[in-house]
Amino acid sequence: MTGRRLTSLLAYVTTAAAAASLLTGCGVLPGATGGSREPVTVMTWAPDQTRATNMPGMPAMAQAYARWVNANGGLDGHELRVLTCNDQNTNAGAAACARRAVHEGAVAVVGSYSQFGRSFMAPLESAGIPYIGGYGISEDEFTSSLSYPVNGGQASLLAGHGMQLAESCRKVSLVRPDNIAGDRLLNLLNSGLRKASHHGAVDIPAREDSAEYTEPAARARTRAGSDEGCVTAVLGERTQTFFDSFRRLPEPSAKKDGDATAVRISSVLGSVGQPLIDRSGGAHSPFEGAYVTGWYPSADSKAWEPMRKVIKEHAFVDNRVDPTDAGVQTTWIAYTVLKQVVESLDSDKITSLQISHALNQGAKIDTGGLTPPLRWRYDDLLGARDFPRIVNHDVTFQVVREGQLVAQKPGFVDVGETVLAAP
Repeated sequence: MTGRRLTSLLAYVTTAAAAASLLTGCGVLPGATGGSREPVTVMTWAPDQTRATNMPGMPAMAQAYARWVNANGGLDGHELRVLTCNDQNTNAGAAACARRAVHEGAVAVVGSYSQFGRSFMAPLESAGIPYIGGYGISEDEFTSSLSYPVNGGQASLLAGHGMQLAESCRKVSLVRPDNIAGDRLLNLLNSGLRKASHHGAVDIPAREDSAEYTEPAARARTRAGSDEGCVTAVLGERTQTFFDSFRRLPEPSAKKDGDATAVRISSVLGSVGQPLIDRSGGAHSPFEGAYVTGWYPSADSKAWEPMRKVIKEHAFVDNRVDPTDAGVQTTWIAYTVLKQVVESLDSDKITSLQISHALNQGAKIDTGGLTPPLRWRYDDLLGARDFPRIVNHDVTFQVVREGQLVAQKPGFVDVGETVLAAP
């Protein structure tokens, strides 16, 4: 039996065992005062085992969260039931997951990842189901009135990354997916670069599912130049493949003495993160010294301790749940939103309408320092032309040192004005 199949089997067995134990005792949850409150059913979806970006840790984190919260009395006395779905990185898969959420009575979709917002938001909107804390990869997450994003998505990351690179890079090459989502990235990066009177980046579209990137890697390095040039790649899971091709390029003739390369590399969280750095050699990986822009504090922040404790106690042997993964972190924050909203309702039955109404009326969410306080009233929305639903426009500047992503500068950087300035 393969390691992946063994992990999946163990995760299934432990989930079933936990569910069985919670359903004993006349339906009363451990720590709950009574059994009169109805269960709360939600869904978390993400792609898995596809040729492009995969996020198996997000549904796995949702399941671990459910085990933890149900072992401690549920969501304000409600048993939390988590449905999971693989959107398969396709329009049809995303739509199928959304239809299943409607069919199985989910009151919210929480902490999910899909590029196909147009496919999944329509079924959710028809059923009035809120989308809480999606990863921030699709445009619809920042336009639908039933979407409640917990981060600023790719828009904030790219705008912030431009600001981060402007301080150190004379020229910048951007390698990004050759698709609709990728088309927006150049303007966002340039909005950050130009905030510091920097020239715009060179745009280099590339296939998101390519097996190798020698040609775009060579173009990116050449256009960045050998004098304080930077190459940034935002290709999701294929970012590692790109930098493998980049690392294998012949040494440039203009190489600086003593440097492994004359060009510095960079990316944003989600394309480069601690799991990738660890897999590619840690302190000896090609990412050593790379600049990275993220949404949240670095993984060594004490603000992540509650999540780490839950993972340690309730994820068991499920190696999909990596506390340094941005998808896992986003899912934790999204379920934090759900928990606080349900608690604020203090109702025996929770509906999708109650949840969306509470969020629209100004329920204020404290994430323990992982984000600024979150609230989705009209006055709290950033109102950017293509991203009106952004409420959290803070990012963090990080750098890889000795194989670890650490803060380049302390605290958050507000990029709201920069996002608003993007064409």
